[in-house]
Amino acid sequence: MLVYLHGFNSSPASHKAQVMKKTMEDRGQGHLYACPALPDTPRDAIRTIESAIAGRDPGAVTFLGSSLGGFYATYLAEKLGCRAVLINPAIAPHIGLETYLGTQKNLHTGEPYELRHGHLEGWRTLVVERIDPEKYLLLLETGDEVLDWRDAARKYEGARTVLRDGGDHSLQSFPEHIGRILAFARIGT
Repeated sequence: MLVYLHGFNSSPASHKAQVMKKTMEDRGQGHLYACPALPDTPRDAIRTIESAIAGRDPGAVTFLGSSLGGFYATYLAEKLGCRAVLINPAIAPHIGLETYLGTQKNLHTGEPYELRHGHLEGWRTLVVERIDPEKYLLLLETGDEVLDWRDAARKYEGARTVLRDGGDHSLQSFPEHIGRILAFARIGT
């Protein structure tokens, strides 16, 4: 099963989530794909993700996490023993998102909410200090204007890594990686 985890203020309507969903459906494997709408609070986001994989063997689950979704994927991969593909992942959202405290709006749904210190504390409690690099495929672009790709390269040192020059936070090269993602997730034809 491949579980796409979207980023901060995003949703299952995001471009990468839709591309991956269509790919899985076109392959006749739509039943092996999930993309839950993640609540803004870290605790509720984790509960939502765990509900999406309830009853599944963790060894048969691969998370595909973008930005904040990559942060959640890391927490769950280490907790459950799953594999994860990380797209320009957030490393320390409790620090990086502090400047966004206040009113926020989901980019796809338009739903407003208040980003509070409780969100930051929730993310801080989910930080994984040590990772098993064998669990990860890391996809980075050096042109990421939101997160410094070098932070992720350091955190996931030893993981399978694809680094592209240029690009941006959305991972412009995403379509090139779909075959690699499916192979890493062990989703056959």
